[in-house]
Amino acid sequence: MRHITCGSEPARESDRSANLFVECAGAFASRLAPTVTAALRLVMIGVVLLLSACASQAPLPAGNPTLPLPLQLHIERDQAGQRQDWLLVIQREGSGIRWSMMDPLGIPQARQQLIDGHWQADGLLPPNPEARELFAALLFALTPANELLRNYPDAQQQVGQRSLPARWDIRYAQPLSFQMNLPQGPHYRVSALDESTP
Repeated sequence: MRHITCGSEPARESDRSANLFVECAGAFASRLAPTVTAALRLVMIGVVLLLSACASQAPLPAGNPTLPLPLQLHIERDQAGQRQDWLLVIQREGSGIRWSMMDPLGIPQARQQLIDGHWQADGLLPPNPEARELFAALLFALTPANELLRNYPDAQQQVGQRSLPARWDIRYAQPLSFQMNLPQGPHYRVSALDESTP
C-alpha cells in the first residue's frame, strides 16, 4: 500500500478521496492552530492599546481660544539626553486650525487639523500620538490668560507659569518663549521662529 504525506502526517491512499481530504485538512489545521492563536493575541493587544490611547487622549479647550495666527515656532524636544528640533507652523484654515510640523530639512513629521474640537489627519502621514499631545499642550500654553479657565476649568495659573495637573506644566520666559514639561517626558522648549533659542 502506498502512503501519501500531508506535511509530516501520513495519509493512506484509498478509493475515497474524501478521507484523504479530511486527513490532510486535519494535519494542516493542527499546524495552523498556534499561528491563528498568536494572531488573535496580537489583535487583542492592538484593541487594548487602541482603547487605552483613546482613554488617555489629550484634553482640548471647551471653545476656540483666540490665538495670534499664523505662528511659526521652533520646538526643541529633549528626552533622556536626546535632542530633536522641529519647525511648527500653526495657521487658521476655514473653521479649523492646521498644525504642520517638519524637521530642519523640511521633511514633514506630523500634520493635523483641529476642527470643531476634534483632531483630523491632514495628508497621508501616519498617526502620530506624540505630535497630537504636543499640539494639544501648545494649544493650552498659547491660550490667552483671560480665556484659560473658561477653556480649561482644571487649569492652575500663576505669574509666569500654568499647569493642567498630571498633564502639562508650562513655564514662561515670554508669551512665545516657554518650556513645557510632561510628567514622564519629553520636555519641550518653544520659541517663536524669529527669536533665538535660549
